[in-house]
Amino acid sequence: MTQRTVWRAMAGNPLRFVCSSWPWRSVLYVATGPLVGALWAVLVVTLAIAGVVLAPVVVGVALLAGIPLSAVGLAAVERRRLRLVDSRPAPSPHRRPAQAGLRAWAAFRLRETATWRELGYALLAVALGMVDVVVAFTFVVGSGLATASPMLVEQGDQIQFGSGGTVDEPGEAWALAVVGVGLIVVTLYALSTLAGARAALARTLLVRPVEEELVEVRASRARMADAFEAERRRIERDLHDGAQQRLTGLIMTLGLAKLDSGAPELIGKAQDEARAALAELRDLVRGIHPSVLTDRGLRAAVESLAERSPVPVEVDVELPDRPPEGTESAAYFVIAEALANVAKHSGATRARVVVRPGLCVEVHDDGTGGARVDGGTGLQGLADRVAVYDGSVRLSSPPGGPTILQVEIPCES
Repeated sequence: MTQRTVWRAMAGNPLRFVCSSWPWRSVLYVATGPLVGALWAVLVVTLAIAGVVLAPVVVGVALLAGIPLSAVGLAAVERRRLRLVDSRPAPSPHRRPAQAGLRAWAAFRLRETATWRELGYALLAVALGMVDVVVAFTFVVGSGLATASPMLVEQGDQIQFGSGGTVDEPGEAWALAVVGVGLIVVTLYALSTLAGARAALARTLLVRPVEEELVEVRASRARMADAFEAERRRIERDLHDGAQQRLTGLIMTLGLAKLDSGAPELIGKAQDEARAALAELRDLVRGIHPSVLTDRGLRAAVESLAERSPVPVEVDVELPDRPPEGTESAAYFVIAEALANVAKHSGATRARVVVRPGLCVEVHDDGTGGARVDGGTGLQGLADRVAVYDGSVRLSSPPGGPTILQVEIPCES
C-alpha cells in the first residue's frame, strides 16, 4: 500500500523506509524550512522599517498592513512544501473574495481568522527554524564524523569526544565507523520525526479541516441536485406544452387531410405545424447542449450567443486549443447565464466577453451594478457548476456599475 505520510512510512518496515525516498524528502523539508522562515523574516523587517518611516503618509500604513498579508504567501509556500512529507490534499483555509481587485482582496484577507493564524504560524516557524538548524547540524555532523573516522585517523587527525574520549587508532576508528553507520540510520529517523512533527503543525494551522470541505461539498451537491431536478421538470414541461401539443395537432390535421384528400390547405397547415414543432425541439436541444459548441467549439458558440443577445456584445476569445469537453461546456453555460443576466437585470447598453487560455472567462457590462452571487440571478448555480472542476467565480458589481464577472476553470488549453 502506498504510504501518504512520513509517519506511516516510518511505522512500516525499517529497511524499506531507509531505502525509500521518505528520509531524503524529510531531510529536504527540514533543510528548507529555516531558509523559507529567514526570507520571510527579512521581508517582514523590511516592511516594518519602511512602514514606520513612512507612517505619516498612507503608504506607510499600507506597508504595515502588508506584514500579516505576507504570511498568506508564506502559508501558500508551506502548503506546497508539505507535499514532501505528506501527500494528502492541503486546501487553503481562505475563502474566495466576493469582489475582485487588490484592495478588496486585502480587506477580505485581513478580516479572516485564517490570515492571523497564518501570521502566528509564520512567527513560530522563524523560532522553530533555529531549532531545526541545531538538531539537523548535531545529528548530521555527529554521524558524518563517526562514519568518516577511519579516513580522518589515517590522515593523522584525532577525534575528540568531550574531555575524556579520543579516537586516534585505526582499530578504534573502524569500530567508530560501524557505530557511525548506525547513527546515520538514527539520523534519518530523527530528521523524519522532526519533519513529521513540523508537517503536523503546518497542517493543523494552515490547512482547511476536512469537515469544512465535506460540508461545502454536500451543500454544493444539494444545490446542484435541486438545479438538475428543476431543469428536468422544465424540459418535461416544454416537451409536454410545446412540441407534444404541436405534434398532436399535426397528427389530427393529417388525419383530416386523409379523409378529405383534396384539401391542400390542410396539408399546408400540417407542414407549418411540423416546422414549428421542429423549431421548438431545436430550441430545447440548444438549451441542453448546443450543437454549435460540439461542432465548432467555444468561440463559435459564444459568437452565436452574442448574435442572439438583445444587448450588443463584443466577443474576444483566444484559445490556441479546444479545452476538455466538460470544462468547455461549463464555460459556455457560464457565459450564457451571464449574458442572460445582463439582458434581464443589468440595464446595460453593451457587454464584452473575454476568454483566455486557462480557462479564464470575463464578462463585462456597463449596467447599473448591484449584482450578487446569492441574489437569485443564477450566479450561485454557476459557482456550483464551476466548483465541480475546482474553478472559482469572482464578482465585482458596485452600485452604479460596471459589473465584472471573472471565472477561472483550471484546464490544459
